[in-house]
Amino acid sequence: MKLKRFFESPHSLLRMALIFGCLGSGGTGFVQAEQFWVYVGTYTGAKSKGVYAALFETRDGSFRPAQLAAAAQDPSFLAAHPSGKFLYAVNEVSEFQGGSGGGLSAFRVDAASGKLTPMNSQPSKGAAPCHVMVDRAGKTAFLANYSGGSVASYPIHSDGSLGGPVSFQQHAGKGPDAQRQNGPHAHSIYLDHDNRFALAADLGLDQILVYRYDSGKSSLVANDPPFVRLKPGAGPRHLAFHPQGKLLYSINEMNSTITAFHYDGAKGELHDFQTVSTLPTGFTGQSSTAEIFVHPSGHFLFGSNRGHDSIVVFTVDPSSGSLTLLQHQPIGGKTPRGFRIDPSGRWLLVGNQESDQITVFQIDRGTGRLTPVGKPLEVPSPVSLEFVKAR
Repeated sequence: MKLKRFFESPHSLLRMALIFGCLGSGGTGFVQAEQFWVYVGTYTGAKSKGVYAALFETRDGSFRPAQLAAAAQDPSFLAAHPSGKFLYAVNEVSEFQGGSGGGLSAFRVDAASGKLTPMNSQPSKGAAPCHVMVDRAGKTAFLANYSGGSVASYPIHSDGSLGGPVSFQQHAGKGPDAQRQNGPHAHSIYLDHDNRFALAADLGLDQILVYRYDSGKSSLVANDPPFVRLKPGAGPRHLAFHPQGKLLYSINEMNSTITAFHYDGAKGELHDFQTVSTLPTGFTGQSSTAEIFVHPSGHFLFGSNRGHDSIVVFTVDPSSGSLTLLQHQPIGGKTPRGFRIDPSGRWLLVGNQESDQITVFQIDRGTGRLTPVGKPLEVPSPVSLEFVKAR
């Protein structure tokens, strides 16, 4: 009788919409359905013309078809401004706009259409910039030059445009692999949770270099100690902080491992305590890693394997931060480069560079396991993904 009165109520349609439209995966709770633009950084050429955008629905993990948001030269890696009004892309080339080295470009976001309007560009001061990030206050952009083996910082003006580089740090040295580590190769740079230190993974040096960050000047100065070493030949590529800010994980491209560190945010110091393989026991093929993220809950960690073509999933021990292997999920495509966890924490999106597609996986928020959903989204040569709230 109570159920009958519920459906006969004049508000029953609204109630049904709230229940069936907002119930989270696995019946674990209510979530708000939202739409986000997923911006896709690419390598340009015969297929790709720049940055692409596709509308993503957090309720069911579905996409609208991708569209060209802005023409650009090799905008491989992207970073959104905290306001959602601006987007920044490295131009991963050796000669950008007639100068030596690559570039960093700023775009204004139209949150209604997804289109990007170019604002300005700055030289990267090094060849092949491959990573960019923006600090939490939206005051500074940082980039890493892979071939140049350097990092640089840029002030962000109030209108979202970029000022010229105010800091430039050239790395020096080499690693044991004569082919891959014949010099420094800065692969990424990240800010810690307190916006006090910037940490740069250098594949060529087997080091994570630490810089003190002055937000007032948008500048970087080498910390003391200036770096931590990884195992020779590891090739650190990308980093991921745990949400609590006291743990850092490095995914190492060359030996397909992840190294866990305790992080002292007062001193900018790292102390490693665990290294695990990203590949299944007995795997003998060629493979290298790419991206790494910790789930917003802090309970799970994800990494991508190129060659094995999988996402590896670990559980994170809540007291020690140690990793335990949970799953190797095939990505349904070829060469998983960048991937992202959507803002709701329910979906993991993978850019498969050599199969020109993005695949979507539902994250079980109780176990961390991944399950493929829907059809892949066609996008040419996807390298990195970034979310901006749609309007």
